[in-house]
Amino acid sequence: MTEYFAHITKGNGPGLLLAHGAGGGVEANFGPVLDDLAATHTVVGADYPGSGRTPRAEGPLDLDELADTLVDTAVAAGVERFTVLGYSLGTAVAVRAAARHPERVTALVLTAGFARLDNRSRLAVDVWRALLDGDPRLTARYLTLAAAGDAFLNALDPAVLEGAVEALAASLPEGSREQADLAAAVDTRADLPGIRVPTLVVAATRDALVSPDLSRELAEHIPGARLVEIAAGHSVATEARDEWLAAVRDFLADVG
Repeated sequence: MTEYFAHITKGNGPGLLLAHGAGGGVEANFGPVLDDLAATHTVVGADYPGSGRTPRAEGPLDLDELADTLVDTAVAAGVERFTVLGYSLGTAVAVRAAARHPERVTALVLTAGFARLDNRSRLAVDVWRALLDGDPRLTARYLTLAAAGDAFLNALDPAVLEGAVEALAASLPEGSREQADLAAAVDTRADLPGIRVPTLVVAATRDALVSPDLSRELAEHIPGARLVEIAAGHSVATEARDEWLAAVRDFLADVG
């Protein structure tokens, strides 16, 4: 794995490190809220191997190495202590970063996440992994179906939906397989009772890809964690941008 990940640094204020989801990236997963977060924080957004400008890994990804390199990237960017905002797979990366680097991580925000996949989510990820060998447009259709909440998806104009699918097909990260493989393998349940920093867990109640029960499991087992539930599918930043941003900013203001 590279020494540091390709990254962006925006804004001024307390540190905020972003941990994106599998098959995503900083812009894809946090783009709608980046400028707002940078208005109050120094935001470091780093792309995993095979996403954005970070070279693809030559072998399987390891959660410890991913967490360590993400932390090292923030420090190299001049941000030595920070909240980690994790989304989907990024919640497992964030938890492992807090467990391995308690001197760096000051708080956690875990959105649409999991400590481990349940059977439904594992089956969904297995289908995704199988599709990666075929037509990217079919992969994009499946991911759109799995990630979007029913109300949001059904409200889209058909032409807009087709455009979104085509755009996703053209932007699938080359490292999607390694990232999806890691998502299928992670299990941070043993880390949760030892987390000693303020934690906000955001559950997406219409999420058909990663069950909101997995977010509730995170909140239940992290001491003192605060749980907020938002009516959205897995694509929280797109479907419920304002509600998500408000929850995150309120928490960040509370923890300073």
